[in-house]
Amino acid sequence: MNTTLRVSLVAAALASALTLGGCATYPPYYYGPGPYAYGAPPGPPPRAQSVEPGVVDTVRLLAFQGPDTGIGTLSGAALGGWAGSGIGAGSGNAAAIVGGVLLGSLIGNAVEREVNKRPGVEVTVRLDMGRMIAVVQDDAGEAFQPGDRIRVVSDGYRTRVIR
Repeated sequence: MNTTLRVSLVAAALASALTLGGCATYPPYYYGPGPYAYGAPPGPPPRAQSVEPGVVDTVRLLAFQGPDTGIGTLSGAALGGWAGSGIGAGSGNAAAIVGGVLLGSLIGNAVEREVNKRPGVEVTVRLDMGRMIAVVQDDAGEAFQPGDRIRVVSDGYRTRVIR
């Protein structure tokens, strides 16, 4: 395989990966520590929310998996194929390319999953009404502690624990 053809294939693979990156979905709108800390959410106007006071019972840190867009897999496959193309000649070169594509795609996917992780928290709350609820949400850095007085804000679809 001549050098010009290799460069063209790598350039085409990278252009495809970057083009598909524009199709990636974004995570849902993030409200922040307060109900509208970063402004009103896009789209229809917000609904009325119920607010219930309570006390934090337990806090457990979590890690949320982000979206798997496939960009890591494609980029890893392209780079692995390119790296494998420089090894061997003839059928050995073809095997090296296939091996590079497979190994590169696995590594690229693992890297994308690790990069897209985001911190979360599960807060178990004893409401003043006597009920116990658990709310799982993004970790906004509020550092809830057992015994903290908090408010549970809910619009019927989303529920958040705030100070």
